[in-house]
Amino acid sequence: MFQHDRLNNEITLFQKIKNLDYILLISVILLSVLSVFVMYSTDGGEILFHTKNHFVKLAVFFPLMIFVAFFNIKFWHNFSYIIYFIVILLLIYVSFFGLKSSGSQRWMDLYLFVLQPSELMKIAIIMCLAKYFHRIKIENVNSFTSITIVLSIIIIPIIFVIAQPDLGTSILIALSGLIILWLGGMKIKYFIYSFITFLISLPFIISFLKPYQKLRILTFLDPDRDPLGAGYQIIQSKIAIGSGGLNGKGFLKGTQSYLDFLPEKHTDFIFTLFSEEFGFIGSVGLLILYSIIIFRIIRIGAISRSNFARLFCFGYAFAIFIYIVVNLSMVLGLLPIVGSPLPIMSYGGSSMLATMIGFGIVLSAKINHKQMIA
Repeated sequence: MFQHDRLNNEITLFQKIKNLDYILLISVILLSVLSVFVMYSTDGGEILFHTKNHFVKLAVFFPLMIFVAFFNIKFWHNFSYIIYFIVILLLIYVSFFGLKSSGSQRWMDLYLFVLQPSELMKIAIIMCLAKYFHRIKIENVNSFTSITIVLSIIIIPIIFVIAQPDLGTSILIALSGLIILWLGGMKIKYFIYSFITFLISLPFIISFLKPYQKLRILTFLDPDRDPLGAGYQIIQSKIAIGSGGLNGKGFLKGTQSYLDFLPEKHTDFIFTLFSEEFGFIGSVGLLILYSIIIFRIIRIGAISRSNFARLFCFGYAFAIFIYIVVNLSMVLGLLPIVGSPLPIMSYGGSSMLATMIGFGIVLSAKINHKQMIA
């Protein structure tokens, strides 16, 4: 048995390459190529700042994804707590010495690029909780000690992220953590109690929101209350998406985008530009591509013998799903604007870095799917 385990851990480079999930890999490549063309469109059909930077980041982070994948899944299990605490330290550093922009203090200058640690926390919290639930016995999952520990793991980074302030990212981090709690076996009654408590506390929570956050909620409820101010962005987004029709206006022919009616079209509202140019059919095609990626991640989790790999893959698949749903709901006016980028498609180095690291760990789980972790 020990000889079998030892051989199972010794995977050659050729075997690692052979064991990669090529459907997932090709889907990520297609999404990356598509994102470059869409970024090219945001620059008005020229290779300018956003297109160059987006391409360079893809050229760096895609090989990084492969590099991460070639590490044994046991490595990521062993260092999950350390990675979580490192990101916590980065959040603390940003709180005191971070770069400020538009009233927020979320970034740190690494000279080569600007890093937003809260994006890395989206991955770190899944890793940390996956490791915690990897060994814990099912009968101890719902104990007071266990619930206190896992809630602390979730709440601590949320406090730092909210203070930046970045309510949208803190909500996404919380949702990523909560899905691991559910997958780990926490009783549904605790989620129901928490939801009821949240609803009761909602007026109290709203009173602590910053003025611009309250304005976003009011704008979501009635965008026409300030059509040339707070409601302008979401109104123009709806117009652009609707004007795309069935087939779209064509590549580089989006009038809302090219006439600069649409702000932030290269970041959170990238889907609006895409939908205007490629229409309903193109939008469905993009969603199918995302669905294939999510399905492959779930499948890798399903075949993994390691509970850590299973929890991470299922948790990460849910996280990607939530990022997409929140972004699309935001640009369609179904949710308030919360600053949620569309994975890989949106411009942003930190978001892309975190996404590629997540894909790398998923691929590591696929390469080592037969391996057990004690």
